[in-house]
Amino acid sequence: MSHHHDVVIIGGGNAGVSLAARLGRYGVKNIGLIEPKDHHLYQPLFSHIAGGRAQVKEAVRSQSSVTPKGVDWIKDRAMGVDTKANTVLLESGAAVGYEHLVLCPGLQYRWDDVPGLAEAVNSPYGASHYEFELASKSWSLLSSLRSGTVVFTMPSGPIKCGGASQKPMYLACDYWREQGVLDKIRVVMVQPYPTVFGIPDVDRELERKIAEYGIELRTNSELVAVDAAGRMASIRNNVTNTTEELGYDVLNAVPPQSAPDWLKATDLPAPGQGDGFVDVDTETLRHKRYPNVWSLGDAAATTNSKSGGALRKQTKVLAKNLVAARKGLAPTMKYNGYSVCPFTVSRHTVVFAEFDHNYEPKPTIPKVPTWKESRFSWWVDRSMFPQVYWHLILKGRA
Repeated sequence: MSHHHDVVIIGGGNAGVSLAARLGRYGVKNIGLIEPKDHHLYQPLFSHIAGGRAQVKEAVRSQSSVTPKGVDWIKDRAMGVDTKANTVLLESGAAVGYEHLVLCPGLQYRWDDVPGLAEAVNSPYGASHYEFELASKSWSLLSSLRSGTVVFTMPSGPIKCGGASQKPMYLACDYWREQGVLDKIRVVMVQPYPTVFGIPDVDRELERKIAEYGIELRTNSELVAVDAAGRMASIRNNVTNTTEELGYDVLNAVPPQSAPDWLKATDLPAPGQGDGFVDVDTETLRHKRYPNVWSLGDAAATTNSKSGGALRKQTKVLAKNLVAARKGLAPTMKYNGYSVCPFTVSRHTVVFAEFDHNYEPKPTIPKVPTWKESRFSWWVDRSMFPQVYWHLILKGRA
């Protein structure tokens, strides 16, 4: 046993760091944080980088600089959990013991699920703003285009902030309009669901922008294969079961995503479920079968849309419930399914969607139509949120 902690957290992203900081503020002293990467990333800015509205350096900090003081950063990769021995198995071969375990390892990208996709996004004509290393490449390709066809795709299934797949598209269209070339560029958005997002008021506002830019929206459709050499995308309509071969000059694709493979191999997902998401009570975020195991964020089997805004609410609930459990008390805090998605519909405006796990509107300020296109919402998303993230959320104060 290399380490033993009162609380072990798997994952040093938004969830892990902000939870560790909040637990520290609540008096928990012996915390271990397992995270193999040297750098911490603020993912909401990836869309702005891909749309030419943010610089790469704004989205990255060293992991050491964001890890809360007093937290033991275990620079290793989790590879398994032994729930009988209360240990986490690491890639190095070491093991970490815990009294309570919190899983927030995020999602893994499954590039190989779409034949040719990995080759396409690494070719001179493709990119993906979901990868930090490729986000600036997206903007380079989009900003240099003066004519041709651009295809933006979103996969079905659980993904990080589903609305983020659309954001660089609107930013690019507004830029092309400024440059006077929008009418020479065919823009196609591939969306696997029946509407552009799923909330009627938000759908109407986004559909207005889609019409304004002349975007071709393919609903109920998915990218199923790519010929990178021939620059050809195969788009399947899941209702008619027909496939369209669409040539492109630029492809910006979002990969299919899932829980990490190592997590699927544990006994932490629901019995009989192959998706790998941690089997937690969706309100208390406590595991249904192991009372000393918890999960939040993208890898938890909650029913909300996965986003940083959802995570912020979950962090407070889980931290207070875990502290109560350590005292032998029943958890009383409940997560209400809240999530949020800011759509950057132009280079200066945002449509703000706030909703619950049933996709019913859940505005922070009641009766204020935040789903209306707004310059103020742009300031909130682009200027305020990053500062809140670095200086408050990661310190367990928001």
